[in-house]
Amino acid sequence: MDYPSGDIFIGEIIGTAILVLFGAGVCAAVTLHHSKARASGWVVISFGWGFGVLAGAYTAGPLSGGHINPAVTLGIAVESGVWDKVPVYVAGQMVGAMLGAVLAWLAYLAQYRANADAERSQPTLGGFATIPEIRSPGVNLVTEIIATIALVLPVLAFGLTEGLGTSGTQTLIVALLVVGIGLSLGGPTGYAINPARDLGPRIVHQVLPIPNKGTSDWGYAWVPVVGPLIGGAVAAVVFNAAF
Repeated sequence: MDYPSGDIFIGEIIGTAILVLFGAGVCAAVTLHHSKARASGWVVISFGWGFGVLAGAYTAGPLSGGHINPAVTLGIAVESGVWDKVPVYVAGQMVGAMLGAVLAWLAYLAQYRANADAERSQPTLGGFATIPEIRSPGVNLVTEIIATIALVLPVLAFGLTEGLGTSGTQTLIVALLVVGIGLSLGGPTGYAINPARDLGPRIVHQVLPIPNKGTSDWGYAWVPVVGPLIGGAVAAVVFNAAF
């Protein structure tokens, strides 16, 4: 569907903001001191991100189709050959990701302020952006590429099943897919699989006045941007070749 540029921009802002609000929120809930969900684990984080995709994509869908991810936008553009709206999608996604990160910070403001306690201070980047469990940029890049192919290739294939898109079932399936990717492939890097989801909140982390927040780790920041973009493009090439 050819959505108007203004609708795309607003829809992607709102949808991506909801996605990151849920996602950054669950990461904060699990990792921060004085949170009732502290240490509840990776399964909770994976489902939190999946529900974020569900809410964000459903909300943005009528306005933009609910991409809420530059890797998905790139994959669709490579598959279809239609590129004119890509900058509008990506701009909305980046604005929305930063907005969602700010909202999540405000929701956990007391917990982030408690980081001023020198005895219990902790790095806070994990509530905003991804951090690899074992830092090896080349290997981390491969992980992000594989995980994003596992997202974008099914998303493109779902479009071949008549009725999924119009019924809204496709969005639910994609949300469950994101949960599955998190559970299966999220362990090494925290599965960005979305450049806006990582870069937008990382920028916000850099500028927010969080006590003892630690580094924003810009040396690693290229991996969760480049990896998903490569993965999205590869998925589209494979889709066009196979289907």
